[in-house]
Amino acid sequence: MALFIMILRKMIKNKWLELSLLFGLVLSVALTSSMPIYTNAILQRLLVQELQQLQTSSSQYPGIYWLSVNLNPDDKDKKTKVSETDEFLRKTGNRFGIPVQFYVRERSTQRYGLIPAEPDKVDTNRQRSADITALEGFEDHIRLIDGRMPAKSPVNGVYEALVVPEALTELGMVIDTVFVIRDENQKEAISIKPVGVFDRNDYTDIYWYNIPSSYKNSFLIDFALFEKEFINEAKLNVQSSYWYLALDYSKMTLMTINSFISSHFMIDTHMDERYENHNYNAPALQTLGAYYVKEANLKIMLWSLNVPVVLMLGFYLYMVANLITERQKTEIAVLRSRGASRLQIILGYVAEGLVLGAIAFFIGPYLGMHLTSVLGASSGFLEFVQRAKLDVSLNRDAFLYALIAVASSLVMTLIPVFLATKVTIIGHKQQSARQAPSSFWHKYFIDVILVGISMYGLYNYKTRIKDLLSLGLKSGDLRVDPLLFLIPALFILGMGLLVLRLYPLFMRLVYQTGRRWWSPALYFTLIQVSRSTIQYQFIMVFLIITIATGLFSASATRTINKNTSDKIRYSAGADITMQIRWENDAPPAILTGLTGDDGLEVQEESVDPTAVKHKTQYTEPSFLPFTQLPGVEHAAKVFIKKDASFKKGKTEAAVQLMGIETKEFGQTGWMRAGLLGHHFYDYLNLIAPNPSAVLISRSMADEYSLKSGDTITLGWSGIEGTRFTVFGIIDYWPSWNPNPGVNDNVTVNSKQGTSTKVKKPMLVVGHLPYIQNNMALEPYEVWLKLKPDASSQLVYKTVTERGYDIESLRDAKQEQIKAVKDPFQMAINGVMTLGFLISVFICFFGFLLYWILSLSARTLQFGILRAMGISFFQLLLMLIGEQVLISGAAIFIGIGTGSITSQLFVPLFEMSFDPKTQVPPFKVTFDPRDQERLYWIVTTMITIGVFTLGYIVSKIRIHQAVKLGED
Repeated sequence: MALFIMILRKMIKNKWLELSLLFGLVLSVALTSSMPIYTNAILQRLLVQELQQLQTSSSQYPGIYWLSVNLNPDDKDKKTKVSETDEFLRKTGNRFGIPVQFYVRERSTQRYGLIPAEPDKVDTNRQRSADITALEGFEDHIRLIDGRMPAKSPVNGVYEALVVPEALTELGMVIDTVFVIRDENQKEAISIKPVGVFDRNDYTDIYWYNIPSSYKNSFLIDFALFEKEFINEAKLNVQSSYWYLALDYSKMTLMTINSFISSHFMIDTHMDERYENHNYNAPALQTLGAYYVKEANLKIMLWSLNVPVVLMLGFYLYMVANLITERQKTEIAVLRSRGASRLQIILGYVAEGLVLGAIAFFIGPYLGMHLTSVLGASSGFLEFVQRAKLDVSLNRDAFLYALIAVASSLVMTLIPVFLATKVTIIGHKQQSARQAPSSFWHKYFIDVILVGISMYGLYNYKTRIKDLLSLGLKSGDLRVDPLLFLIPALFILGMGLLVLRLYPLFMRLVYQTGRRWWSPALYFTLIQVSRSTIQYQFIMVFLIITIATGLFSASATRTINKNTSDKIRYSAGADITMQIRWENDAPPAILTGLTGDDGLEVQEESVDPTAVKHKTQYTEPSFLPFTQLPGVEHAAKVFIKKDASFKKGKTEAAVQLMGIETKEFGQTGWMRAGLLGHHFYDYLNLIAPNPSAVLISRSMADEYSLKSGDTITLGWSGIEGTRFTVFGIIDYWPSWNPNPGVNDNVTVNSKQGTSTKVKKPMLVVGHLPYIQNNMALEPYEVWLKLKPDASSQLVYKTVTERGYDIESLRDAKQEQIKAVKDPFQMAINGVMTLGFLISVFICFFGFLLYWILSLSARTLQFGILRAMGISFFQLLLMLIGEQVLISGAAIFIGIGTGSITSQLFVPLFEMSFDPKTQVPPFKVTFDPRDQERLYWIVTTMITIGVFTLGYIVSKIRIHQAVKLGED
């Protein structure tokens, strides 16, 4: 207890240093614990969104868990097995981890032939067959269309049942028609009578796994009656049994994924042990199974993104711990000279660290929750948007990460203590009288090693990019390699340390150059900085890493976001593209039958190959309303024929034909600057005056040696060719991908044998009116450019209200919003922004702490200078000069290092995009606004720090520093 009190007193004595150390510990724990919190929060949001999307795309409730078995008629234990499965699933349903909304059992007999008991009432020549089915609890989910509810027991030996409307037609019967089921294996005949017709009470009711029309060959009787008569007494052969669990997927969390999957495996094992085969349908399983991979990838991503910040926090903790140790080195040396062992001294500091670590452990995770909200609101580097809050919550992983952070930080703070305990009181006095030796990283060339590693990584990645582009390999859409963030962080640290190795030489050169002309104040400043560079290296490294990392983060984030956005806008062509249904005289398809789900089986009418193929005539809907839609700035007609063909001489090949109206297309379409040799509009103006003028793709020109002025013939199946004149050659065009796809390989026969050749896509762009007048009038796409604040939903709604049927639709703005919400995209935007802001705060507090302690330790020196005749104004100029030579130089080095890092390493992110789908090509982006934000933040930090230091200096009583007998 006495030792603990002594430790507390020592901590109170150095309260500002201890609070600074605590601040760093809390931030370290908060940042570390925010990783699992963010991972769970973003994956939770993504999980619910994907399940909702699954329901929208498949029209199937994601909470379905459905099982079916075919029962063996010769199995004597059939009744026992079904009963065991009933009870097992009832219990297992509660183990899925989410609420069970419905548990439904369904039984069916085999299908039997039906004989009318009263032949005069129905057609006896018709063949009829049906099964008897029981659906547990279905009475509460239906409405009677006709008739009445059946009795729950046989009436005069006749089973009463309900049927669906389709069954009346399928079985050729009316209500109250009695049928006899007679089977050679049965001892007695079974009579059944439909007494009512039903339909679903609510079409959105998730109780129904199958739609009622699927029971068109079934008689539905009471479930308890079915169990008694056919399961227990086996009057008919029960062929199938089904179990259906409707689970509330909206309550599903990442914590329940394991429960869901483990319950599925338990059920699967149970069914395998009892039945020869079984089937199941659980749409959510495929989605849930992918989340282990996503979670692992996201954790790796977060760790790699936070490497620079972790380095910064490590430096900060080491610096503060080193400052504390420096102030207590005399005390440590005295204790060592009086017999205290190194272990005893270290244990004292361990106890001190545990006190601070315990506080950080209990505060950090809660701060991490608030940091997570910053991650969710970031849409770019230092950009925030109003977005639905992430559902964040503390979990076991957060506290586990916090514990690891505390332990790691404790080790970091004990390193200076461990080194200090090696020195005796005599050695300490000797070191105090000598100039500080080289720093650890310079002594062992850590800076050179880090730069070497990062440059090797750069070379390695450039080689891989070259292989991807030359061989057409696929890297995957936006799956950023975590090492792409780790290697630049190592380069920034290595370059910063390397420059600091050379900086003292630069200072000596400056000193030697003007030593004859420097004023005493400036002379002293140059001497002080050049001789004490090692002392200032920590704060300089802080500033260098902060500035350089900020510049790299801004450039990397902007580049990834911009290329993702450009890819979406280019492939769409405009803000909204849609295909409207045109009235036509195409012959209708022949309906040949009905499928099991009451869908129509469509078969095209067979025609005589020698007959003239019917040419479909289309009626063009009015285009004017599209130009008047609310929020629409421009609209354009774009005709795209992917299976067109061109001829030149004896050469014929397939091409994609695009018909446009040049002015409207230029106003509506989107094209990134720099993709073509001239501006996008210049090519449109080139073909505008001549109706037969066309632009052709570079691939087409190279493949068939075409050039401007050549004449080609274009057409397609059933359309006579029309002559066009080539006016220009293009490499890119809105919505057209010039890169070959997976199926763009063709086989070439030559004298040397058969080989495979990549066939690049080809494009021809011409005038739509000319194509319509000389070739055919066929449906075109409608491209829309929206005003900045326009609502896409309002556009869709208005189009529908005006009587247009939308056959296909693509909304580039909505796709961009969805891309920003991608968990990996959010991680890059949020973590880089958060990391920079934390770095700024750490750097600010480290800056203030270091200079305040430095000024306090030099009070005696200032007093001596004042006694020698240096004025207070000159003293302030000396301090400002030190700030310029130390902080200013660090900022300048940071800017240079950040710019070099961005130029070298940001292009590597090209590897994270699939070169086949990344059109337009990958482009490194630098936005001056990002750098302006960065410089404003750093300038504000330094300005506040300088004013604070100036205020502290003004309060120091320098005239009392020099006393009689001192120095």
